Amino acid sequence: MVCMTTFVSLDFETTGAHKDNQNLPWQLGLAKWDANSGEILLTKSWYLHIPLTHQFNPYAPGRWGELRETLATSPSLKELWGEISHLLLDSLLVAHNASTERTILKQQFPLHQFPTWIDTLKLFRIAYPTLPSYTLSDLLDAFHLTPRIQERFPELAPHDALYDAVGCGMLLQFLRAFPDWNNLSRLV
Repeated sequence: MVCMTTFVSLDFETTGAHKDNQNLPWQLGLAKWDANSGEILLTKSWYLHIPLTHQFNPYAPGRWGELRETLATSPSLKELWGEISHLLLDSLLVAHNASTERTILKQQFPLHQFPTWIDTLKLFRIAYPTLPSYTLSDLLDAFHLTPRIQERFPELAPHDALYDAVGCGMLLQFLRAFPDWNNLSRLV
């Protein structure tokens, strides 16, 4: 059983692999939650440094095209470590398709041991095995959670890292109300 009082949901938006350029994170969003009340305790979002010469995969989602100048002068993920480390090292971490977030953090901070991860994609595939789609946006729509995000963060949209981090946290809170949560959380 997964016991928690707080957790941090996070999301990275990335450049996507393109030609000889590696896939780099260009935005990080995170939300710290009170697991018992379902309240968001803290939200943060950062644009991350991407040199102007780094090519994005043209199919990479998000509004990166309009932010190239901002990204070129933004701090790197490593430069933000002092600001984000306490949130990432002292909390249960939650992501939708967590392998992406886990891989980025391991590549950037290989000497750090990150705590337990919960992957809402895996949990929803177990809890609802017949859904037609498990994308974050489709799950938020299917379970009527999108209006809650839009009410709280009207300026955000899917594929903004903070929007996706909040959405992922809402999906976990939704599942925690699931009658068999304790059994479900043991399966992943």
